[in-house]
Amino acid sequence: MPEVTLRRARPDEASTLSDLALAAKGFWGYDQAFIESCKSELTFSPDDVARRHFVVADLGGLVVGFYSVDGEPPVGELGNMWVRPSEIGTGLGRVMWQDAMAAAAAAGFEYLEIGAEPNAEGFYRKMGAERIGETPSGSIAGRMLPMMQVRVSAAS
Repeated sequence: MPEVTLRRARPDEASTLSDLALAAKGFWGYDQAFIESCKSELTFSPDDVARRHFVVADLGGLVVGFYSVDGEPPVGELGNMWVRPSEIGTGLGRVMWQDAMAAAAAAGFEYLEIGAEPNAEGFYRKMGAERIGETPSGSIAGRMLPMMQVRVSAAS
């Protein structure tokens, strides 16, 4: 994998992050109506990016992924982890995961919870997260998502 730079997201990148999240969601084969239902939840404003801990993966000036760590220690949330569809399977997700765990540890988090995209549950398990239950989707009424948790110090 070419060298990727991980850096804090800039507020002017909010629309780029929104577009990337929706494209990544679409990777899983959902129809357009489903993606439209997720649009509000996966749209970020410049203010969101400024006040939350968003980190982008920059590959030669192109944002190819991002994550966010939210909340207050000791228990927080991996609020987002999205990879550009063309980069899925390249190892970028693992690089971002390791950076997110290091950032969470530095901020004093002991655990992160993850309301996971069901198709990404296997990835999170490989990274050391455990399924602890279910959580309602923020986009689709009645849809339940895997609720996962990772002990930050034990994460891969």
